[in-house]
Amino acid sequence: MNYALTIGLLICSNLFMTFAWYGHLKLVEYPWFARLSIFGIIVFSWLVAFLEYCFQVPANRIGYEANGGPFSLMQLKVMQEVITLVVFVIFSYVAFGTSIKPNHIIGFLFLILAVYFIFK
Repeated sequence: MNYALTIGLLICSNLFMTFAWYGHLKLVEYPWFARLSIFGIIVFSWLVAFLEYCFQVPANRIGYEANGGPFSLMQLKVMQEVITLVVFVIFSYVAFGTSIKPNHIIGFLFLILAVYFIFK
């Protein structure tokens, strides 16, 4: 159960993180957002990032083996990075229409290998 909860919380966390980091690049299309100063954009992103931490911190607390979870620290980090990249690829495709190129696929294959070796 802690496996699924940890992964689910990390996915939610990364949805907010990706939006906090890159969502402002798309939101500039809205006049109310385009009028914000850089300080306003930073505050907006920090508010979104706060939600990211509300999921990320519990995910790591629940998932870490020293707290009774199923994952080592290295496994948590690698899993988080892979989830981050998967969420980012989906976000960039949906929000910006970014396409996946052959070099991206090769990079993802190396990430799968990284996960394999970290979990081995």
